Amino acid sequence: MNSLTSEQALKICQGALSAARSAQFKPMGVVVLDASGQLMAFVREDGASMFRFDIARGKAWGAVGMGASSRALAERAKDNPNFFVALAATAEGKFLAQPGAVLIKDASGQILGAAGASGGTGDEDEQICVAGIQAVGLLAG
Repeated sequence: MNSLTSEQALKICQGALSAARSAQFKPMGVVVLDASGQLMAFVREDGASMFRFDIARGKAWGAVGMGASSRALAERAKDNPNFFVALAATAEGKFLAQPGAVLIKDASGQILGAAGASGGTGDEDEQICVAGIQAVGLLAG
């Protein structure tokens, strides 16, 4: 597999939101980006705030751009905050190093994109992204 399909991207969003409902999390927004950081799918649940898209995209965009989960980026930012502030400024606000986004990988480990969520805690956001990715038979990283 070389790329993420739009059908997979939508199913990742749906799987993530299904996991959010099962866990009774607050209303969520879930975004899926391809390996070049382009939007493949976004779903915002009824009742989710207007910020969900920007936050979910920022987490996923940073993850795919840096090749690491947004949780790993948040940890790296603790040791080098100036770099991450500069990176966010350079990215014109599209980069957010906060837990809640994971890479989407195929069975060989190739990065296909990233899924990011917003609406719950970073742990909750990350949890539903992993669930959505696994629902389509891909790997979360």
